[in-house]
Amino acid sequence: MNGLHSISIAVLTTNQDDVALINSALRDAGHAAKCHWVSQPSELDDTLASELVELLILNCDRYPETIHQVVKHKDRFNPEIPVIALREEATEEKIQEAMNHGACDLVSLGLRGRLQSVVSRELRALRVERALNSTIHSATEYKRQLKGYMGESASAIALVQEGIITDVNDAWLKLFRCASNDEVTGLPLMDNFDPESQAAIKGALIAAVRDKWQAGEELIAKSQITKSESGEVRLEFQKFVFDDGPCVKVSIKPPEQKPEEPTKLVHDALKRDPTTLFFHRAQFLERVAKRLRKKPQSGLHALAYVRIDNFADICENVGILNSEEVLAQFAETMRKRMHPRDVGGRFEGTAIMALLERGSARDAQVWGAQLCAHMAKTTFEVGDRSTQLTCTVGICAANEVFSTLEEFVAASIDAYELGKQSGGNAALLNQSAEEGTKQQEFDAMWIKHLKSALMEDRFRLAQLPIAGLRSDGVEMYDLLVRMLDAHGNSVLPSEFLPAAERNNMMKHVDRWMIKAAIDFCRESEADRVFVRLSKQSILDANTGAWMNQEFDSSGFDCSRLVMQVPERDASKHIKQTQAIVKQLRRMGVGFALEHYGMDQERLQILDILKPDYIKIDGELMHTLMTDTDMQSGVQKIVSAAADRNIRTIAERVENANAMAVLFQLGLDYMQGHYVHEPEVILQDNATSAHTSLAELTAASAN
Repeated sequence: MNGLHSISIAVLTTNQDDVALINSALRDAGHAAKCHWVSQPSELDDTLASELVELLILNCDRYPETIHQVVKHKDRFNPEIPVIALREEATEEKIQEAMNHGACDLVSLGLRGRLQSVVSRELRALRVERALNSTIHSATEYKRQLKGYMGESASAIALVQEGIITDVNDAWLKLFRCASNDEVTGLPLMDNFDPESQAAIKGALIAAVRDKWQAGEELIAKSQITKSESGEVRLEFQKFVFDDGPCVKVSIKPPEQKPEEPTKLVHDALKRDPTTLFFHRAQFLERVAKRLRKKPQSGLHALAYVRIDNFADICENVGILNSEEVLAQFAETMRKRMHPRDVGGRFEGTAIMALLERGSARDAQVWGAQLCAHMAKTTFEVGDRSTQLTCTVGICAANEVFSTLEEFVAASIDAYELGKQSGGNAALLNQSAEEGTKQQEFDAMWIKHLKSALMEDRFRLAQLPIAGLRSDGVEMYDLLVRMLDAHGNSVLPSEFLPAAERNNMMKHVDRWMIKAAIDFCRESEADRVFVRLSKQSILDANTGAWMNQEFDSSGFDCSRLVMQVPERDASKHIKQTQAIVKQLRRMGVGFALEHYGMDQERLQILDILKPDYIKIDGELMHTLMTDTDMQSGVQKIVSAAADRNIRTIAERVENANAMAVLFQLGLDYMQGHYVHEPEVILQDNATSAHTSLAELTAASAN
């Protein structure tokens, strides 16, 4: 037997030998046949009523009823059952005649192989038809139940196929202020939402159809035609399959009512500047001081001082009274480009300050540069007048060199002044702290702790999964470094890595990471791991030879490793990077460019270095969700990468909105807290507490 299901067959003949012949022929063909002998028409009713017959085989030469009579008889019980006619001889004319009377086919008793083929064909067709009918019935019933659920649900629900609304419930009509289904069905779902939300919604619909949308995940979108004052709604997406194709149920839960006491609302309003809606100066500085006392979970704090260039010209253009409205629009535009954890305040006059949480000082500078570029191309409308403007941003990263908040604020203002003197419309990072005596003293302490951590094996590896947006076939991880103090407490990378870079110690950290990556691959089933290579390692002529020796001695499968270099370092040291990439290729190691931005045309570097992967700069992710120009720029990068057979990875994906936009833009992979928090591995009994340099110094003195 070939494992096929057993079949129940009624054989209509007066000769029992026909039953044995048919049973033998079908079993030889691999069918577990159970044949029921029907010798008289009176027996057919009992057989059809008591047995689940799937096929009738009628010997027209040895049964008292004609094909037409048998077909009419069995149709009263089950019209689906096929009838195969048998004769001593089966000519083309007789086959046509039998089929005209309702038989599926006519076969000859002498052609055993054709009998087997026809039976197999008809059984397969019958089962497919039954499965299809069952699916249609189930889908119809499912659709009916869904329709009932929609009618009873308090959530606003729309059914969407290929972006078009096919049905909505009363709650949806009420939320979007529609009188009937006719006003919305047949129209694009996008028509209900602001342009800045449409890319995320489109991506979410595509992801849901492809089973890439996580159940219960919410997408935040804005609509100006809902009853919500802010227009902000939370959408959930769920795929259904009906007889007319896949459908996505889009649900919007009713907003939670959170009544607040009038006194609290007034108290909160008094803390904010009425024009910019940022905190007043005193309230802002109080929050900054509180935030700085606690280190962020990862990265660092940076202070940005933002001011409109030549505000006097704005006043002259739109009028003194209207100039305050321009400042209000400027502040609102800036607020949209801030991350949820950022806090802003009106510092003085037209100056706005923001405390940012970023992965590095460079990320804060990139944010400032993007803000300047966006403001420069934005037109501000006030009444019947319009104006354009630029701004300058001074940025300073929090550093223990600054002993007071006063020094920290002054450093960010100094950076702004340098930007203003250079012509404005720029974002400058204050790096003067790195040149001072106090910085040198701190670096001396860091060198001591870094060397002891290397000698005492107090570095740890953390893995950050990289998830596929198109498929999940490849298991990939970005590997990060963590450091422990003498008591086993975790020291933030933003604390020790800048010191290692300033003091030429990063190549030692890089080599520790490569060895740890080999161990990680040996103990895991990862297909690909990404390890960073610092500028110092790129400039070190011995790096390639050291890696080759290390891989040979360990018997490491180099195809599992991808070395990644920041795009900025690669472009500054293009010859050295090109040399190390050639060595990596010979070893079979992959290559990636990380922090790949879009502030200038950068496609040439792809042709020079030919990376296997590029990682789209994580600092773009927050504004990418609503900035259509940035979405267009990223899509061009993705298209250029695809033309060169380069895979694209999005850095720092934090929420479902970002994932949906990336899906719609065609990226291949993503990483970030939305996928998974970094998980420390190769760890013995280390704790998760964070330690600063001051705490390290105190610990080493005890």
